[in-house]
Amino acid sequence: MVKSTAASPAVNLESDDDAVIMDTATNPSPALKVNSKSKFKKPKSVLGKNKKGKHHTSTVWNEFVKLPINEEGVSKATCQWCGKLFLADSHYGTTNLHRHLLKCLKRNEVKQDDEEEKESSMLQNKITQEKFREMIAEAIIKHNLPFSFVEYEGIRKVFSYLNSDVKHISRNTSKVDVLKLYKKEKDDVRNKLKSIPGRICLTSDLWTSVTSEGYICLTAHYVDENWKLKNIILNFCHMPPPHTGTLLSEKIYSFLEEWGIEKKIFSITLDNASNNDNCQDFIKQKLNARGLLLYDGIFFHVRCGAHILNLIVQEGLKVIDDSVIKIRETMKYLKGSESRMCRFDECAKIIGMKRTKGLRLDVCTRWNATYDMIDSAMRYQSVLNRLAEEDANFKHCPSRDEWNRVERITRFLKPFNDITTLFSGTDYPTANLYFQGVSQIELLLLEEMESQDSFISNMAEQMKVKFDKYWDCYSVVLACAIVLDPRYKLDYVDFIFKKIEPIEHIAEMKVESIETTLYKLFSEYEHPKSMATTNVSSGVGSSSHTSGAVDDPDDDEDKQDDEFDHYESGRGSKTKKSQLDLYLEEPRLNKKENSKLEVLSWWKEHYNRFPDLSLMARDLMSIPITTVASESSFSTGKKILTPYRSRLLPENVEATLCTKSWLYGFEDEDAEEIGQLEFQFASMNICSAESTNVE
Repeated sequence: MVKSTAASPAVNLESDDDAVIMDTATNPSPALKVNSKSKFKKPKSVLGKNKKGKHHTSTVWNEFVKLPINEEGVSKATCQWCGKLFLADSHYGTTNLHRHLLKCLKRNEVKQDDEEEKESSMLQNKITQEKFREMIAEAIIKHNLPFSFVEYEGIRKVFSYLNSDVKHISRNTSKVDVLKLYKKEKDDVRNKLKSIPGRICLTSDLWTSVTSEGYICLTAHYVDENWKLKNIILNFCHMPPPHTGTLLSEKIYSFLEEWGIEKKIFSITLDNASNNDNCQDFIKQKLNARGLLLYDGIFFHVRCGAHILNLIVQEGLKVIDDSVIKIRETMKYLKGSESRMCRFDECAKIIGMKRTKGLRLDVCTRWNATYDMIDSAMRYQSVLNRLAEEDANFKHCPSRDEWNRVERITRFLKPFNDITTLFSGTDYPTANLYFQGVSQIELLLLEEMESQDSFISNMAEQMKVKFDKYWDCYSVVLACAIVLDPRYKLDYVDFIFKKIEPIEHIAEMKVESIETTLYKLFSEYEHPKSMATTNVSSGVGSSSHTSGAVDDPDDDEDKQDDEFDHYESGRGSKTKKSQLDLYLEEPRLNKKENSKLEVLSWWKEHYNRFPDLSLMARDLMSIPITTVASESSFSTGKKILTPYRSRLLPENVEATLCTKSWLYGFEDEDAEEIGQLEFQFASMNICSAESTNVE
């Protein structure tokens, strides 16, 4: 029996604390030890019945232990969680015991752990075989894993360890699951394309895999409902030779019909090749025959800016002189031996320099590799001069005059390198940002053609011939885009053309041509052909107003009123200023104050003022100037089709690559490789060998 050392105090039934008659310091029945990670098991109560011999019915006794009645005849109960004592006579009831359970910290901790364990168990039970297979398919796609990955012994052990009931699948099943996921995502992309508010621009390019099979990639570029520039790969399809313009056009047009977007096409950007010229001609004819292109497709064909730039500079590098050749031989000499590189580092240390950047050797397919080579040589000019003094075998170090010439070449090529970087970025900017760079290059060529350095002037002349050949028609797209940049408008185009063209009236004719093109294109948006996307005013004068009521004389007056309204609106249109008029008349934005202006955001904000013009600006800004977005897919393609995984069927390559781009995009780890591929693909020829590979 428990002996009490003091009289029992009065009990306040409304207070949990007052109900405690002794704390754990003097309590001979300490709290039970409870493992918070395990479920609580109720120990047997000393007294299972009340005074009348009846069993306790309240659930509170599942968590309290009733102690024997003490010498004073007082009944007590102890909390099984914390050990606190409470009065437990039947006339007190169990309210104070219930109240304590709600506040008991130890009980709440264990209950919370139990709930989390239960929730985790419920989640685990929800994992189905279907979900497991879907996750495996996603992993294969994301990490470029082979279909046989699911048959690896180690992987199967892991799966079995995590869930002994897992049903292992075969490589054929994993392939089926990947194709199933591809079809599901393809339907989602098709629905997304249908909901695009504006026009869609395209880029396309060809690629040869490690298996010598040709692939064609088609990418869509558009501005979404939030006025953000987006691009998405549509197809990465096997394209066997020959790659004639006719066959390419049939392939691309079949893609457009498959996706149901032929009515939304605005432009297509292709590399500069004769088969691509024929390809776009055929597609353009088909779309124009159905009346689907705006302004008869004046902006339909866009040549890849990066490819044109490569051709222009390569033309200039044909007249390269001995100084650059010496630098190339220097790089070959240093990179040919590890001991020579060590000696180079020793010379750098002697003169107090660190090799923070590597030495570059150029490749014939990328002109900017030549720029990188001579730029890196200029950075270590003093080190190379020191090495020439100490290494008798190093015989290709440029002389002082040759170093001066290399410096001029580097300075001459730098603007080309800068615009190449702009053209070739994977996160390409809107079309309005290119006009400045291209005009800067033309002005530079004109200036260097007058150079006293015969080598530089000869180089500039060769490049200017190529520039005029390709950029004459291309400048229309770039000029129209920058006119719709509120920081520049038509005044800037007029300013640049007058700087470039010495004969003033010719410059004025070019500006007028740009202005005329803009107004004709705007008329397509002001009075669109499709009634589904126009306002009511665009339907004035249509035949639907007169059909079905010609023989009713009571309608003659209404018809005459309609004709007068149409006549008056036609007269009014001659004097009423259009949205394009108002936009061009407004002052330009301050360029310094708006240097980071996002043009698409500006047009979104001013949509209510310029509803039709905003739509035209949106479509023009979405024109891709290069095919880099399509070429980016080749980096991923190289990881899917490797020398050790070359038997993958073309349809499986397309399913894997397209689904990966739709779900995950291009990962950062591909960025450097994509940069290296840009100009390699610009000058690449697709191998005509027939493929015999099967999976």
